[in-house]
Amino acid sequence: MIRHIVFFSAKRQEDVEAVRSGLLALGKIPHSRLFEVTLNSKVDPLCDRIDVVVYAEFEDEAALAAYKAHPLYAETTAKVRPQRELRFSADIPASA
Repeated sequence: MIRHIVFFSAKRQEDVEAVRSGLLALGKIPHSRLFEVTLNSKVDPLCDRIDVVVYAEFEDEAALAAYKAHPLYAETTAKVRPQRELRFSADIPASA
């Protein structure tokens, strides 16, 4: 299993909800076992720059690659990219 975690910050505070709602479209791509988009609760006093978190689980690297190759992925990225400032991602192999 691959855990795919992506952190986003919006360029402007008023864009946070647009980033979150835009990223929800990625959940329509059929290759993930679990898909969530949530606002960061920002309870960590050392870092509050992350606004939105995407968390998804994939059966394997092939499923993650198929997700990223889906046309909706490129469409969503093009829509959200102008509204976001930071994007950090991690793909973590994990036992099922």
